[in-house]
Amino acid sequence: MTEILLSRNISNMKPNPLATQPIGIFDSGIGGLTVAHALVKHLPKENIVYFGDTAHMPYGDKSSAAIQAYAVKIAHMLLQQDCKLILIACNSASAAAYELVKEYIASRATVMNVIDPVIRYLQDQYTKKRIGLIGTRQTVNSSIYKKKIDELKTGITLSSHATNLLAQAIEEFGDHAIIDTLLNEYLAHPQLKDIDALVLACTHYPIIKERVAKHYKNNVAIIDSSDIVAQAVKKQLENDSLLNTNGSSTKHFYVSDYTESFATNAKLFFGDDIKLEHYPLWD
Repeated sequence: MTEILLSRNISNMKPNPLATQPIGIFDSGIGGLTVAHALVKHLPKENIVYFGDTAHMPYGDKSSAAIQAYAVKIAHMLLQQDCKLILIACNSASAAAYELVKEYIASRATVMNVIDPVIRYLQDQYTKKRIGLIGTRQTVNSSIYKKKIDELKTGITLSSHATNLLAQAIEEFGDHAIIDTLLNEYLAHPQLKDIDALVLACTHYPIIKERVAKHYKNNVAIIDSSDIVAQAVKKQLENDSLLNTNGSSTKHFYVSDYTESFATNAKLFFGDDIKLEHYPLWD
């Protein structure tokens, strides 16, 4: 009898009507597309609204105050799109603006960043290991990864190095051999010697993940945050009963300044089945 009653209760449960609302994602440019692509892979039924702030790309050389101003305005726009969850798909913005955006959004949507899921992954997989990290100057100078790792007291040693020109080069050239020149210069830094793993602490960097691995002759584990973050988003939606299990994914992309590189990369990641719209948020 108990089993029959349980079966009836489950069959009568109605899906959360908010579950079909989209996930909002924003970044300064194409970097967040790596996260959006991973989200579509792990959450194929979720609707996606992406905002690339190409007018202010890259965020890595901007002040914290400037990034916070951009982030809050973009978050407001994503709220207007009825996003149920807003993901800051940029390490620089996650470091500088996550707490402010979370406070601004309040209970109107869930806010996530791309840093905390990676910290939890390192805690689970790399206790007492030596970890290298590359990211923008904004991310590295914030020391946010080191602070969070040190608080865990897991014996992880983190050595970070700012690779500020990489994001701009990837925006310009994509996964091109010219990137190897920058990598050879940056990754030769003493901070990145004798490491067990390297964190790609910029969402642009997974685009050149294979080149980074080749530099280390595949002897260093390369930690790409895209899948880690996507899995964390899925878990959050499950916990909040907001997972979309109906229909097929729609993908709408907005940019604050139309660029050929963004349009090309968006189609590279998602094919022609996308809507790309110029949304001049600062006009």
